[in-house]
Amino acid sequence: MRVEAIEQTRSPQGKLRVRFDSGESLLMLPAAIAELGLYVGMELPAAAMDSIKETCGAASAKERAVRIVSAASVTKRELQHRLVQKGETEEHAAQAVQWLDELHLLDDRNTAAQIVQSGVARGYGAARIRQMLYEKRVPRELWDEALAEIPPQDDAIDTFLQRRFRGKTPDRLECKRATDALLRRGHSWEDIRRALSRYASEEEFFEE
Repeated sequence: MRVEAIEQTRSPQGKLRVRFDSGESLLMLPAAIAELGLYVGMELPAAAMDSIKETCGAASAKERAVRIVSAASVTKRELQHRLVQKGETEEHAAQAVQWLDELHLLDDRNTAAQIVQSGVARGYGAARIRQMLYEKRVPRELWDEALAEIPPQDDAIDTFLQRRFRGKTPDRLECKRATDALLRRGHSWEDIRRALSRYASEEEFFEE
């Protein structure tokens, strides 16, 4: 088996197309080509194709993992899940996660703290932030430590109600709508009721 050509492509990742005289061709990252030492005219044993494909897969998973981590903080579990979703094999995804972890580029505890900070900044309550931790596949053992950083929710709820009511006294229907919206944002009923009592009389707007 011989390498017939190494061609440029329009791949946004800069992949090159390597053609072999067997008729096969592979899209390969320059790093994988360099690792294998491939060049035009190189003679290879026929059995080398499996090794070449393995190197390509591992390099692809690592390159994709770097792009994901560069765009946003992710947990190890989320990164592996996303790599598999993008078409990487379970094995290559796990290898890429381990590689980045060994380089100290993955920190689940720090990611959990960032998720909580993001939720608080959006005005979410504890229940919604717990859901975010679940969706981001944060290990359960890190939840309590991260959630302990959530400040009292009164200010967040008041900010929401002030924007919603715009200085007007709300009627029963508007209180109900505001309550439903705050519950969807993860705030507790007791915190919501306490906040609404500053805008309207409980006897007038709350039914048992």
